[in-house]
Amino acid sequence: MLKRLPLRWWIIGLVTLGTILNYLARSTLSVAAPTLKDEFSMTTEQYSWVVLAFQASYTVMQTVAGSVLDALGTRLGFFVFAVGWAVANMAHAMATGWQSLAFFRAALGATEAAAIPAGAKTVATWFPPREKPLATSLFQMGTSVGNMIAPPLVAFCILAWNWQAAFIVTGALSLLWAGLWWTGYRDPGEHPRLSAEERAVIESGRNDELPGKPATKRDVLQSRSFWAIAVPRFLSEPAWQTFNFFIPLYLVAVWNLDLKSIALWAWLPFLAADFGSLAAGLLPTWLMKPNRFSSQGVSLIASRKITMTLGALCMIGPACIGLATSPGVAIALFCIGGFAHQMLNGALITLCADVFDARTVGTASGMAGTSAWIGGMLFTLLIGQSADQFGYNPLFVALAALDLLAAGVLWVLLRERFAKA
Repeated sequence: MLKRLPLRWWIIGLVTLGTILNYLARSTLSVAAPTLKDEFSMTTEQYSWVVLAFQASYTVMQTVAGSVLDALGTRLGFFVFAVGWAVANMAHAMATGWQSLAFFRAALGATEAAAIPAGAKTVATWFPPREKPLATSLFQMGTSVGNMIAPPLVAFCILAWNWQAAFIVTGALSLLWAGLWWTGYRDPGEHPRLSAEERAVIESGRNDELPGKPATKRDVLQSRSFWAIAVPRFLSEPAWQTFNFFIPLYLVAVWNLDLKSIALWAWLPFLAADFGSLAAGLLPTWLMKPNRFSSQGVSLIASRKITMTLGALCMIGPACIGLATSPGVAIALFCIGGFAHQMLNGALITLCADVFDARTVGTASGMAGTSAWIGGMLFTLLIGQSADQFGYNPLFVALAALDLLAAGVLWVLLRERFAKA
């Protein structure tokens, strides 16, 4: 008989499903973008303003969402935001031009901002230190699965019905998930199905964590560790947002692909990103074990730093996209980039659960997310101003350089204060 899966893994599975639908909703626009550019006679610059509307509201709300989750609790807070993003996404079907599309996009960004802070808070609450990297990588895989599902599903809705149907269908799926979350989630102290044995597992190893973790918002902001996470996220996030919002437009502009071809190709980088998320969960655990490179294994923090750095080095792949000789080669380089980013980002997100108190993980993760999205927003503005004039190739080189700089900042700012877990 198969051993029953512990409750905490069912909980993170529920978070992962929510993250999938969160990213499916936000990715609907990028797949529909070529259709909407024709429908509304949008230029690339006008499309970038639509994207910026999402990014600006998301950026502001990351910090707010984290604080709301800490104040209301994960169950109620995440439920409210999920209902909000479902309704906002369906409202896109009422857009009549790029300005109204930008308005609905801003509403979506404001409500979707809770997903990553909620995931980080759930990991901090439900998992012992040794399991946090894998748990984080699992819910982070949802970001790429959502992006992977979007091209075929959205293209099908547009071709079978119309572009409005794509937003209604993807939003309705999120609304269904909100009901599942409200029904199925409780904190460990309140969950009726949590056994005493599993509760002991969740609490195990927490005495070995960093003492004196920042326990207030002020402590978080004054912590060197926070800036060691926030600055690298600011530098590295532009890559992921460029992949999210501009791959379909790149394929149309550079390789003249149609909607069916985009549905066939554009999901592959996000499949590769899933493997990057998995690597972010498994590699730190392997590094902390005795191996031929270290008889004692590396410390907890060093395992995160190494994982992040290896991901940054892999970003050299998409930097070479200007050398691509076919759309297949370009997609292959995007795949390397998707793998690389989710590997490095998984390490950075896990660090929030490592170095902050459970009471402030949502706040710290949200504020770090705000930093990340400011970086993504500024880079989107750069794309809007330069892509039509100079092309995409210099932008992909810049993304790799920013990720390598982010790795350097992490090593300089994050002090080695953890003993081997």
